Amino acid sequence: MTDDLNDLRQAMDAATPQPDARRRAKNLAEAQEKFKQRQGSTHSARPISDNRPFQARLMTGVMTMIDALTSRGGLVATTALVAIGVVVVSPQGRNLFVPPQRIELTAETVQRAPAADQDVLAAAPKPAQVRSEREERDQVQGLDRRSDMVMEQANEVPFAMMDESAVGSVVASPKSQLRSRDTLVIPTVADTETFANESQNPLRTVVDAPVSTFSIDVDTAAYGVVRSSLTSGRMPPRDAVRVEELINYFPYDYARPAMDGAPFESTVSVLETPWNADTQLVHIALQGQMPAIEDRPPLNLVFLIDTSGSMQDANKLPLLKQSFRLMLGQLRPEDQVAIVTYAGSAGQVLAPTDAANRSVILGALDNLDAGGSTAGQAGLQQAYDVAENMSQQGQVTRVLLATDGDFNVGISDPDALKDFIADKRDSGVYLSVLGFGRGNLDDATMQALAQNGNGQAAYIDTLSEAQKVLVDQLAGALFPIANDVKIQVEFNPATVAEYRLIGYETRGLRREDFNNDAVDAGEIGAGHSVTAIYEVTPVGSAAVLSDPLRYQSETTVKNISDELGFLRLRYKTPGTESSQLIQTPIVQGIGPASIDAQFGVAIAGFGQLLRGSDYLGDWGWGDAIALASQARGRDDYGYRSEAVSLMRLAQSLSE
Repeated sequence: MTDDLNDLRQAMDAATPQPDARRRAKNLAEAQEKFKQRQGSTHSARPISDNRPFQARLMTGVMTMIDALTSRGGLVATTALVAIGVVVVSPQGRNLFVPPQRIELTAETVQRAPAADQDVLAAAPKPAQVRSEREERDQVQGLDRRSDMVMEQANEVPFAMMDESAVGSVVASPKSQLRSRDTLVIPTVADTETFANESQNPLRTVVDAPVSTFSIDVDTAAYGVVRSSLTSGRMPPRDAVRVEELINYFPYDYARPAMDGAPFESTVSVLETPWNADTQLVHIALQGQMPAIEDRPPLNLVFLIDTSGSMQDANKLPLLKQSFRLMLGQLRPEDQVAIVTYAGSAGQVLAPTDAANRSVILGALDNLDAGGSTAGQAGLQQAYDVAENMSQQGQVTRVLLATDGDFNVGISDPDALKDFIADKRDSGVYLSVLGFGRGNLDDATMQALAQNGNGQAAYIDTLSEAQKVLVDQLAGALFPIANDVKIQVEFNPATVAEYRLIGYETRGLRREDFNNDAVDAGEIGAGHSVTAIYEVTPVGSAAVLSDPLRYQSETTVKNISDELGFLRLRYKTPGTESSQLIQTPIVQGIGPASIDAQFGVAIAGFGQLLRGSDYLGDWGWGDAIALASQARGRDDYGYRSEAVSLMRLAQSLSE
């Protein structure tokens, strides 16, 4: 077989005519002249004010060149064609097509080129000229450069990667303007990501604000975004870092509840603060029950899949399909799956189907393609309609939205989405959100959906993360054990001067919201663990930053001087409207910190470093790495080791 292949290659090489330099130069000059005519005002059919899309006008010129170079004479004599950024055809090579490249055209390059090509190569514009021409055109025509770039990227024609003014100037620019280091730069699509966050929680004085109230959070999307950024060689945007989502990304071995009691157990401990010897940490841990698999209720699952054009990247729709394939293996035969998609319009591509019919479900997934704009509102409405029709008493029904977050048709405002989802929440249908891909991730929309849909938000950037979210922790992601879980801590002014809550900036509640069962809060899934950490400053500590008020009234404290504060928890059993209350005192005294608590504190420090916190003093990356390394403990799936690696990456990138 090898000898035959060699013989065929030699025969092809022998049959390939050698280029005729004179004919080649003539054809190239003719093509160049016709290309000028197509682009210039002398061509009556295509005036300079032609309003067709740039790609269409450009390809007209390209076709003219091809017409000239594929004539009978051109086919006989011309065997090498060079089109900048598009095609390189070699008479002896076999790789005829090369992807568009960043082309550096220097004076030396022009001098080394064949004489017939020097005028064309020398015509490449200076970057400054390209920018000035583009800016002038945009001012006159009012073009939206972001829209242009997105359209150019989506176009399948390789020329779409080149800017219009740059391509037009390849012919028009004088040779004298090319300097030794001028470079033709191809523009990239702008990053349109937005993230939902608030400023870091401030330090509060207990005398002025003794009560802290917030909703629990089991989302993990922020950790995925942080990992994606660091492994791509850049620090994450500070607003992308929600510290509580970094802490709660990891499973912890907290004390488990009795099966006949509350659906979760709470554990409170007081620890030393690694970054400030004069303060203490109040570590609050909640651990949810994990019912036996055979005891869980039937599941009705609606996959709401974004199939818009922005989902065509490999780390979006293709990864989504692979992720859902993993998940299907965890469903029981009596569970049901339906699929709704949305792009230019919404549509149901799979009616409710028993999970036992795996091939039918996989076939519907495999047939999905990306294209069109993002009709998010229509998709949500149809998914909820399907879910409500599937729902029956005693079953769990959930819409699982998979998207890159780009809702650009229908309801695109996070507040409007919040209202829509809140209205649907009363139907008993849960909504969870899985984010895929980077570049146009609309984190604010994803958070508005998940937080108001009684669900969780996760970001999937690898198949390993899909394994974690949709296989290893599937029960926690899909089966709720406690709804509207709220935490309220009242600090004792006799023992605590100041405090600050680490993270949970987007989960804050008013004091009166704690007892108001109409106010929504977070959910705990089966087996979920939740961590919250306060940094507190004892009365009399050198770390107190606030001066006492001159006119404050004296605080009377009776018989509770051994308490730092009082913890209250509220939750609803799924399907009920009234909340239940759990109360426990926070007792003074620093005890030995568990490995899990130490690791959670290390991640809390990591998150604060990423956010640029002012409360860490000289404590830095090396300290976070050392603490996390010592507290890795049992790490069956390598999540904690990965976190240490991310800390080391952040340390290097920050330097």
